[in-house]
Amino acid sequence: MRRSLIDAARLRGTLLLALCALAPTFATAQGFSALVSPPRFEDRAGPGTVYRNVVEITNVSGAAARYSLKTADWHLDAQGSAVFDTALAPGSCRPWVGLEAAQIQVPANGKRRYRFEVAVPADAPVGECRFAILLEGDPEMLGGALALPVSGRIGIIVYLGIGDAAARLRLIGTTVGDVEGRKLPLLQVRNDGNAHTRLEGLIDGTDGNGRKLSFIPGSLPLMPGETRTIALNPQADDDASAAPTIVYPLQLKGALDWDKQRLPIDTRLDP
Repeated sequence: MRRSLIDAARLRGTLLLALCALAPTFATAQGFSALVSPPRFEDRAGPGTVYRNVVEITNVSGAAARYSLKTADWHLDAQGSAVFDTALAPGSCRPWVGLEAAQIQVPANGKRRYRFEVAVPADAPVGECRFAILLEGDPEMLGGALALPVSGRIGIIVYLGIGDAAARLRLIGTTVGDVEGRKLPLLQVRNDGNAHTRLEGLIDGTDGNGRKLSFIPGSLPLMPGETRTIALNPQADDDASAAPTIVYPLQLKGALDWDKQRLPIDTRLDP
């Protein structure tokens, strides 16, 4: 297995499809048609061990495809989208990462199981190794006389907790804000730990009309050292119904969960 620290980036005309969902993910750009499963890994490894895993790559087109693969560092922007950078970031764990190959061929409508590994040094500090594997198709010329090379790209996100790495959350404050045209309760949550996490669970609410509501938190990850605003979304009675409109003031009471820990919430929100 070759070590891959390929840092050359195609900086112009790149169609970036940075995907962080749990379901298998599909991306297409002209001749580039690919599906990866899973597009995100969240796991743990100990110092001095080698972590290995496999991503399944499917060519969803009628012609054979060639893909390039390389590692990248990444961070989340304010909207929670992944931003990739192939330059080696300070403290990056990418030197630990080995990829099966820098290029692969996948036949038409075919699949390929692609291996990667992370050789964690014995003296690795407790924390989180985060990197991406970028899957990129061959560039195509688009735009007529002023053609630019355009290629499709999928980012496969890896979170690997090292040792006893864990998130440590605290509630900084609560407010009401506009989210896609709706006034929703918002939590400002700080992660003082050394690993990422996501909030889960249900919060009970009673709105200004005395109506009982249930809320679930947004799925954005909370990164170490980050304070992030998490929206609480009211749940409809069934899949066919629209989410209820909240009449303020709103009383919230309950707790959200992460990694066997709880974040208690008991607050009244005015518009």
